[in-house]
Amino acid sequence: MSNFNSQQRLLAVCALTGLVWAGAAPELAAEQGASALDFSSNDAAWVLADRDGDYIPVPGGPSPTRNDPAHPHVGNGTGAQPTFRVADLANPNIKPWAKEIMKRENDKVLAGGIGYSARSSCMPAGVPAFMGYAVFESIHFLQMPKQVTMIFSGDAQVRRIYLDVQHSAHLKPSWYGESVGHYDGDTLVVDTVGMNDKTYLDGFRTPHTDKLHVVERYKLIDDGKTIQVTFKVEDPDTFYEPWTAITNLRRVQRPMHEEACAENNQHLFDYHIPVANKPDF
Repeated sequence: MSNFNSQQRLLAVCALTGLVWAGAAPELAAEQGASALDFSSNDAAWVLADRDGDYIPVPGGPSPTRNDPAHPHVGNGTGAQPTFRVADLANPNIKPWAKEIMKRENDKVLAGGIGYSARSSCMPAGVPAFMGYAVFESIHFLQMPKQVTMIFSGDAQVRRIYLDVQHSAHLKPSWYGESVGHYDGDTLVVDTVGMNDKTYLDGFRTPHTDKLHVVERYKLIDDGKTIQVTFKVEDPDTFYEPWTAITNLRRVQRPMHEEACAENNQHLFDYHIPVANKPDF
């Protein structure tokens, strides 16, 4: 009986600690300059406001990749047969080498093949495509004085944003690069560089180089029910001009859960999920 009581007391302390931290985290963030910018308390989780997930163009500048109007995209949950995206290659801002890759991917889909996506392949999405993960599974924020951590609950992929610091002098390219940020009034500004060239920028399989530079601005709108993410993409080897777009994330009340993406995911289709050919222990 004493062990049972001890366990009960421990669980109660852990639960109380979690509640205290949930309330304290936004306050700690506020000490760093945030203005009640609370992405995390009360089991806050964030999913795409539009399940289709295509970026919203910002008027007055180059557009992100759009769907080829000759091949309309049909998403899941519409009652019709879903399709893979086919990129509109008429975008004048994309350089020829990138269009060649996108044409190859288009041709594969139009021939009845599978359109690659990081999520279906259980691979890192990179930036800004990380936000596009949140179709059904949610993204969670942990706000601390020196770091904001973004966790995708689908398979616990993590982005770390280091606050009020400069970029490292020498970066080895990685899947998510290095993100540094700061609070600018009611906005979290995130600057990311140092990404490798192994990811796509969107569901249309738009490639990029390791010169990719992304600046995101996270702002609460709609009485705190929506995060509006306005982001600028710059890659002089892929695009003639930088372009800007918007993604909206909708707030839901949902505790973070655990999911193993790669298990039992190869029975029907081959999404090229990485598989170890020997144990790592």
